[in-house]
Amino acid sequence: MSKKTKHVLVLITVNVFFILVCFFVLVPVLYAFSVSLNAENSLLGSDFSFLPKHMTLQNYKAVFTEKPVLLWLKNSLILAVTTLVISLGTGIPAAYAFSRKRFPGRKAILKLLILLYAFPSLLSMTALYKLLSPMGLINTRTGLVIVYTGTMAVFALWNMKGYFDTIPVEIEEAAMIDGATQLEQVTKIVLPLAKPTIAVTAMMVLVYVWNEYIFAINFMTGSDTYTLAAGLYSLQATEMSGSWPIFSAASLIVSLPILIVFFALQKNMTEGLTSGGVKG
Repeated sequence: MSKKTKHVLVLITVNVFFILVCFFVLVPVLYAFSVSLNAENSLLGSDFSFLPKHMTLQNYKAVFTEKPVLLWLKNSLILAVTTLVISLGTGIPAAYAFSRKRFPGRKAILKLLILLYAFPSLLSMTALYKLLSPMGLINTRTGLVIVYTGTMAVFALWNMKGYFDTIPVEIEEAAMIDGATQLEQVTKIVLPLAKPTIAVTAMMVLVYVWNEYIFAINFMTGSDTYTLAAGLYSLQATEMSGSWPIFSAASLIVSLPILIVFFALQKNMTEGLTSGGVKG
């Protein structure tokens, strides 16, 4: 058997393997899609089939007409966009400063920030609640934005700093010789080069806020202030009430915005995920 034939066989085997892996990963999604089309309020039965015997799109209509999903979507969008703007708006300049400048206490501050980021957020919930409660920030979007930004701004800083460290300083020095100001060096040279990592960082921030549940369910107590994650939890069916098909339909619908953003940024994802690396 020639080397070319062996290479083709190995390539086919690897592709088949990953196709099977993708299929198994998609099984829960396909199952949720099947349940969402089911006209009966059943999750699993002896006659279970991925293609329901009685199919309907009424469950998707009910998501928008019977449940306040659009309101939850609005709340999540406001939180996600606000957190994204603040996190990147503070994290990127801070990352550039820590990457390019050498000042007293720089390493100590970086170590402190990574320590704070590594601290489990669940353990800080009581302390955060007691801090925000006297200021009237419980059950408000502002309170959640403060909590989310405190986490994701540090993430953005470290993620972007790792990439800025890989950009040669000589590029900026050459631009400075050509008469570029410090601001022009950053906006016209560094940031365009960092677009893949900015895209990945933005995606990670959006996914975190979109899926965050613990703080949302504890800091937002009214159904009109729920985020999508908290709202979906309230839709879960029980033995006495609720509808699994409606819950499944809502789960698929709320996943679409993140999928759209992911595919829009896909061309930058591979390069951004593999670029950089944390340097001290």
